[in-house]
Amino acid sequence: MNPILAIVLIVVIAAAAGVGAFFAGINYRKKVGEEKIGSAEQEAKRILDDAQRSAEAAQKEALISGKDEAHKLITEAEKEISERRKDIQRQERRIQQKEETVEKKLDSLEKKEEAVAQKNKAAEARLEEAEQIKQQEFAMLEKISGLTAEQAKTLILNDLDNQLTHEKAVKIMDFEQKTRDEAEKTAREIISLAIQRVAADHVSESTVSVVPLPSDEMKGRIIGREGRNIRAIETITGVDLIIDDTPEAITISCFEPVKREIARVLLEKLIMDGRIHPARIEEMHEKARREVEAMIRSEGERAIIEAGVNNIHPELVKLLGRLHFRTSYGQNVLDHSLEVAYISGMMASELGLEPTMARRAGLLHDIGKALDHEIEGSHIEIGVDVARKYKESEIVVHAIHAHHGDVEAKTIIACLVQAADAISAARPGARRENIENYIKRLEKLEEVASSFAGVERSYAIQAGREVRIIVKPDMIKDDDMVLLARNICKKIEEEIEFPGQIKVNIIRESRAIEYAK
Repeated sequence: MNPILAIVLIVVIAAAAGVGAFFAGINYRKKVGEEKIGSAEQEAKRILDDAQRSAEAAQKEALISGKDEAHKLITEAEKEISERRKDIQRQERRIQQKEETVEKKLDSLEKKEEAVAQKNKAAEARLEEAEQIKQQEFAMLEKISGLTAEQAKTLILNDLDNQLTHEKAVKIMDFEQKTRDEAEKTAREIISLAIQRVAADHVSESTVSVVPLPSDEMKGRIIGREGRNIRAIETITGVDLIIDDTPEAITISCFEPVKREIARVLLEKLIMDGRIHPARIEEMHEKARREVEAMIRSEGERAIIEAGVNNIHPELVKLLGRLHFRTSYGQNVLDHSLEVAYISGMMASELGLEPTMARRAGLLHDIGKALDHEIEGSHIEIGVDVARKYKESEIVVHAIHAHHGDVEAKTIIACLVQAADAISAARPGARRENIENYIKRLEKLEEVASSFAGVERSYAIQAGREVRIIVKPDMIKDDDMVLLARNICKKIEEEIEFPGQIKVNIIRESRAIEYAK
């Protein structure tokens, strides 16, 4: 047999056997699968039946439970409704009781209103009766007293006014005395300490206006041929030379003190030189002017060093130096300014304040007097303008403005400068004035005091530092004396210029005189 054929035959047989085995396996698996499917269907049917029986049982249980819950809710709702009904019934009863109470109160109020109305009527009737009785009493009182109602009213008001005047005077006296005692004690201590520490002269020498001559022959040389020398001197210096019968002296007359000093130095140089003619006068005048200007700067620098102040403008230093040649009532103004600076600074130290500013304000308080011959206005106004021009502080400017009371002092420094200025001017012998001005001031003081009603006589005493006033006792009562004294002081301050202070002393005296026969 052919080997290849045998192999093919074997392969075919093997393939046929494999195919047969394959189909046999498939049939077996199909049979097994069908058996499993049948078993699964049975199991699913069983599960569905069990689930349906469980659902029916759960539905029955839920229905039973819902019925129980619904019954429970209905029971609770009925119970709550019952309680609310009971509460509403209680509130209704309470409201009914309140309504009954309100009705009772309304009835009571109506009765009370009726009673009040009756009482008002009775009261009105009694008021009318009282008014009639009052009118009858007034008529009886007017008949008994002989005064009408208006007259009696005026009498009562006058009596009340007198009582109020008395009480006012007593209160003013008590307050003034208490304030005066406290202030005077403190002020005396501060001022006495300040004055004790100041060793300044009371009066400085006034500016020299009389030039001594070596002989009367010098008068003719000063006058010159046809008066050319004296005219040249008067023209270049701006002063008037008075050459009279006074032996060996020439009087220099000029309102401006610096010009008068330059003229004095010029005459002294001319007299010493002996050569007097217009050209020499011009040359010597220039030298005298430079010498006086150097003296002015020197005096100004001396003042600021002695006062212990610094950073003062150079022009203010020159103005301070010019005060050396200015006098007021015979008192040298620069020395007075230094004294005011010392006293102001010491009082500031005693009060625990910074003394430098007080000394500065005191030194510059009269700076306007250096220019009041050249500029219109009072020395206070000029001083304020000059201080502001040269950038002084407002504290210093205000102290200058207020040192004579032209404006109200608003700072302690201004008050201290006021007091120091009065102290320096009021020292015994510090100032002098001519007899005519002195007499006029005393007469004006007596005139002001006598201008008030009820004043019988007035006398100025103590060199014008006190005025004694005798009043009419039938016109001025004791209580009126306090008010009268205040009014007189106020008028004196408004109408009279005076250094220091003036004491107003009012005297009321009652006398009873009889004659035995």
